[in-house]
Amino acid sequence: MNFKLLKQFLALAETLHFGRASDECYVSISALSRNIRHLEDELGVSLFNRDNRTVVLTQEGQKFLTYARDASSQWNLIRHELTDNLDQLSGEISLYGSVTASYSFLHELLRRFRIAYPAIEIKLRTGDPEHAIAHVLDGKEDLSIAAKPAHLPRGLAFKPIATSPLLFIAPLEQQVPNAPTGTPFTSAEWANTPMILSESGVSRARVDEWFRKLDISPRIYAQVTGNEAIVSMVSLGFGIGVVPKIVLDNSPLVGRIRVLDVAPELAPYDIGLFTLKKNLKNPLVEAFWSLM
Repeated sequence: MNFKLLKQFLALAETLHFGRASDECYVSISALSRNIRHLEDELGVSLFNRDNRTVVLTQEGQKFLTYARDASSQWNLIRHELTDNLDQLSGEISLYGSVTASYSFLHELLRRFRIAYPAIEIKLRTGDPEHAIAHVLDGKEDLSIAAKPAHLPRGLAFKPIATSPLLFIAPLEQQVPNAPTGTPFTSAEWANTPMILSESGVSRARVDEWFRKLDISPRIYAQVTGNEAIVSMVSLGFGIGVVPKIVLDNSPLVGRIRVLDVAPELAPYDIGLFTLKKNLKNPLVEAFWSLM
């Protein structure tokens, strides 16, 4: 197997976009397309359905994706098992985190890692933190930074980095009629308060549990992906939101936000590093894990 072709297949399978995949692999779009067709010819099946607008994995492509991820991981393992000088680790690992995580934790971690292991390349992908664990479980990334869920999926390792309180936030000034800027006190007031919440994830689970315990049916104004979007909508006066303190601390809109004094408080959430337990056998992943 030509591992350059395998890497290009993985890039296209993960981005489903020839332009982004070609940029990631430093090849032209025409070369990438030609190489993917060569791989398909070798396998005797179509790995992608593509037209002028979309790229989608076929059923055979999904099966080959599982093989490709495993083969890439095993290739990195054997390369380092055969290396005599363990002080000179080299290769590539992938990391997923939110923009907030990049500001808050990764800058210092990556700086220290680059000094300790200058020959290891890190591929960083940013996005919705609610997808971070799934990216590791699916084999898309070697490591990710996210909030710890109530129950860790089997086979997943977690290493804590920090703890962040979950805050109820409101706009500093009222900009939309009937949107509160202060803390609701009664159940009726809470039930009539427009709430801006995450679609899913740890913070949403904590908020839903909070309302259930108080026997309140919240009025959901908006469900969004990304905590930064919650801060933005709250700053515009659309309602009250819930975000981790770490997100608010790094937001350029912090000056337009009021933190509400709410009792009982929401349980804080633990933020840390995730990887598959089997990934810790990879010297590159173990090196990053140990640097924490």
